[in-house]
Amino acid sequence: MIERMVTIYLAGVLLSIIPLHVAFAQAEGDSSESDSIATVATPIDEDIERRIQRIYSEVGALSAVEVTVREGVVFLSGSVSNEKTAERATGLAERVQGVVTVDDGIERSLDIQGNVIPLIEQFKADLARWAKALPLVILALAVFLLIAFVGHRFAKWTSLWRRVSPNPFLGDLFAQAVRVAAIVIGLIFALNLLGATALIGTILGGAGVVGLAIGFAVRDSLENYISSIMLSLRQPFRANDHVVIGEHEGKVVRLTSRATVLMTLDGNHLRIPNSQVFKAVILNYSSNPERRFEFELGVDADDDPVVAMKIGLEALCQLPFVLEDPEPNAIISAVGDSSIIISFMAWVDQRESDFIKSRSLAIPATKTVLEEQGFTLPEPIYRLRFDPQQLQQATSVDNKVPQKAGSRDSDSATETKPTLRKTEDIEATMDVSPDLYIEEKVNQERAMNTESDLLDNDKPVE
Repeated sequence: MIERMVTIYLAGVLLSIIPLHVAFAQAEGDSSESDSIATVATPIDEDIERRIQRIYSEVGALSAVEVTVREGVVFLSGSVSNEKTAERATGLAERVQGVVTVDDGIERSLDIQGNVIPLIEQFKADLARWAKALPLVILALAVFLLIAFVGHRFAKWTSLWRRVSPNPFLGDLFAQAVRVAAIVIGLIFALNLLGATALIGTILGGAGVVGLAIGFAVRDSLENYISSIMLSLRQPFRANDHVVIGEHEGKVVRLTSRATVLMTLDGNHLRIPNSQVFKAVILNYSSNPERRFEFELGVDADDDPVVAMKIGLEALCQLPFVLEDPEPNAIISAVGDSSIIISFMAWVDQRESDFIKSRSLAIPATKTVLEEQGFTLPEPIYRLRFDPQQLQQATSVDNKVPQKAGSRDSDSATETKPTLRKTEDIEATMDVSPDLYIEEKVNQERAMNTESDLLDNDKPVE
């Protein structure tokens, strides 16, 4: 986008060179007439009058202007076609040596002939100058296009830029810089051929102003562009890495020149602008295959928490997916009113065991072993206060209600709940192998999509 803006600007400048050059030439011609026009060594009124009248007679548009001079004051009368011609007559009279001031008494007739014919003559003269300068303009334009074309072909030399910069994004950036530089060089050569070298400084100054305006207009895009360069150099993650970027979590699909593409854990695509990724806190779960999970269990306040910790750690060590090094650990995290909270921590290898599945199996395994060893996992305790009269009435009513055989209360006492008492049984309920479905989806997406990827496996992750 920026390259297109620069190209359009430079092309517009090149097409406007000729009229600007002509305008500068006319301005130089007008400035050369700013010197005073001498008459004789000691001019008198008659000499000044004759000198001005002869000048006006040589200019067809001023031939009808009459001149009178008294004490160095020039009085002009007569008629001219328009205001511009009258100002020209006044300017010529003021430049004659010895003139004190000029009194403009010229009448502006504003006739059609006097205004249209000079315009037509000027247009014919401009066409003649354009026709005369046309070969030079064509040559300058050809030089500009030739240099720009050579730069464009050189910028498309992909293998060269890949050798200069292994990062494809930086290689494209170098190619774009060469293309823009070729356009600027071609413009300078074209201006030199046209003899408009004085305009180069003006054009460069205008380019700076335009560049500043474009920078303010697209500063968000520029920030995103620069962030893409920095991310391609830093390589903060790899494809298929499980990351958390700010508030977003998922597996990395690719890093493009505009955004980082993630696939969320529920299979949706998520694009995050690189400017946000560069400034965000990135948590990479895949950089280290070993990951620790943690959970809490409470035991009764009358139980020995140290023994509970020992039994719980032995249960964790029996689980095949729990790593021996680093070994599991347990700490007392809090002491409540009626319970002691113990935090159990263990490590798994994410390449062989799924983190979520492993944690969900470790919790019931530890809980079951503690219950088998006689530890009570405390339940919430509520204190209820009753009015004595209401409590007596409720007791008498309960005594009058006969208990039926097979009632719910009696059944609940003898009801056996289905539980898994052995660690081997718990292991068999769920496979803890890593879930590769999202990873396969990411690989399919990377294989099908031809969008350029700035992630480079040959570079270290920072």
